[in-house]
Amino acid sequence: MRILILGGDGYLGWPQALYFSNKGHEVFVIDSLMRRDFDFENKFDSLIPIESLETRTAAWKEKTGREIKFVIGDTRDYPLLAKVMQDFKPDAVIHFAEQRTAPYSMIDREHAVFTMDNNVIGTLNVLYAIKDFCPQCHLVKLGTMGEYGTPNIDIEEGFIDIEYKGRKDRLPYPKQPSSFYHLSKVHDSHNIMFACKIWNLRATDLNQGVVYGVETDETRMDPRLATRFDYDQIYGTVLNRFCAEAVIGYPLTIYGQGGQTRGYINIKDTVRCLEIAVMNPAAAGEYRVFNQFTETFSVNQLAEIAQKCGQELGIKVRIDHLDNPRVELEGHYYKAANTSLLKLGLQPHLLEDTVLVSIMKKALEFAGRVDKKLLDPSVNWRRTKNSLPENH
Repeated sequence: MRILILGGDGYLGWPQALYFSNKGHEVFVIDSLMRRDFDFENKFDSLIPIESLETRTAAWKEKTGREIKFVIGDTRDYPLLAKVMQDFKPDAVIHFAEQRTAPYSMIDREHAVFTMDNNVIGTLNVLYAIKDFCPQCHLVKLGTMGEYGTPNIDIEEGFIDIEYKGRKDRLPYPKQPSSFYHLSKVHDSHNIMFACKIWNLRATDLNQGVVYGVETDETRMDPRLATRFDYDQIYGTVLNRFCAEAVIGYPLTIYGQGGQTRGYINIKDTVRCLEIAVMNPAAAGEYRVFNQFTETFSVNQLAEIAQKCGQELGIKVRIDHLDNPRVELEGHYYKAANTSLLKLGLQPHLLEDTVLVSIMKKALEFAGRVDKKLLDPSVNWRRTKNSLPENH
């Protein structure tokens, strides 16, 4: 198949490009490099050093003989997007090309506006490019479980059956996003669903949980193929942050009471889920939603697991509770459905101690690169003006 990956230089986009290429598909990547630009401007960095996209693709061709073509560009640049769609004629479009974190969107007005502009307008351009130049291709869009929030009822996969005043209907599941980033994802979902309805497009919206892990079979082939290890308080996932904190003797930083519960998924399962969606495409006119996670944990549970794994490595791990900078429930009901991908063949890699120990070992390898100034939260949902760490 011809697979176009938008955002194919990112934490998930790059391993996904390698995965599909290794399976024999023809892969083309578009990426604006905005994530790298953020690091450069703010003196952030991946814990694991990562190579340029040029070096990465050259190393992949050297190791496997397979070529991943790419262009540096933005989904908001419609002429560029249209040209790639016309020339490459993808069978599937994998859409990772969005500003991907809540803290970034809550820094200040400029970052909130950028998040909305980049995510919503970029996705709208993608929908028009598919309609205009490749209407039969399948859009697979990475969404987030954060669209749902933490309702006091079970979370279904995208839709809910409702009976009200004697009438029944199947409606989009009510959304309770908790940041401007999550709001941008809700807008995306509505736009995609509407485009499928009016233009007969086909789309799969993958509401993904928090991803952990930094290695896949493909990234292990060569150090030059490594993907990001984000541990900072803007882009870092909670388990990555815990691992980075543990290996430098810094306390694991839990925001608030730590009862916040979310869905989690191993990066190996993420790349497999995208493959499952691509190989089992939506029908023409169909907008479907899969909840993409394999387990649920509270932040307290993750901290306890990380503490135990640190002890196995001879590291004394402390736990510290900080004032919660976010506006969220810290103790709540959380039960979400995730059966669709399992029915289609996903065989999960679960968060066992050995898995987290391997991530912590990787953090130990690069412990000298951990910047303590990036660990504590500097973005507060309640403030009218936030700031990045002092090295901003």
